[in-house]
Amino acid sequence: MKTTVTTNAPPEVGATLQRLRLARGLTLEDLSRIAGVSKSMLSQIEREKANPTIAITWRLANALGVAIGELLSSEPRDVETIRVVEAHETPTLPGNHAGYALRILGPMELAGKYEWYELTLAPGGELASQAHDPGTSEHLTVLHGTLEVEVGSSTRKVKSGGTARYPADQSHAVRNAGKTEAKALLVVVHR
Repeated sequence: MKTTVTTNAPPEVGATLQRLRLARGLTLEDLSRIAGVSKSMLSQIEREKANPTIAITWRLANALGVAIGELLSSEPRDVETIRVVEAHETPTLPGNHAGYALRILGPMELAGKYEWYELTLAPGGELASQAHDPGTSEHLTVLHGTLEVEVGSSTRKVKSGGTARYPADQSHAVRNAGKTEAKALLVVVHR
C-alpha cells in the first residue's frame, strides 16, 4: 500500500513576481522605488532565495496593480480585457505632515514616462517637489477648490476647472491657500 504525503509548502512567489514585473516593463530598480522594497530583497525573492513577508507581498501587489492573491498564485491568469482597479487597490502616498494625499492613478509600467495622480490638499496643505529630470513637465487640473502653483519665482492661482502647465525640472510647489479641501488631477510627463 502506497502512502501519499501532501505538504503545504509556501507559494513560490519569485517566478510570478518576475513575470508580472517584466510584463509591465519594470526593472528591479523601478519596482524597488515604486514598492519601497530593496532591490536586493526583490532579487532574492525572484530567485526563490527569500520568501516575502505579508507586508512586503502587499506592497509588491499594490505596486504591480494586482490583487495579493494573484502574486501568491503560481498559475498565470488570463489577461483581462478590462482591468478595473478598485479604490482600495489604488496606492496612496500620504503626506499627512504636509496636508496632502496623492493617489497613484497611472499604471506602474508607465512610471518614469507618464504618471498621473489624484491630489487632495487640506486647507494650508502643500505638495512641494525638488526639480525632476530635465524636460519634465506637469499638468495640474483643479477639480474643486482653488490652488496656487509656484515654479521658481512665479506664482499663479488656478481655480476649479482650470489647468496649469509648467516645467517641473526646477523646484515647484502646489498649495491650497483656501479654507476648504481642494482636489486636482496631476499629470507628470518625463522627457
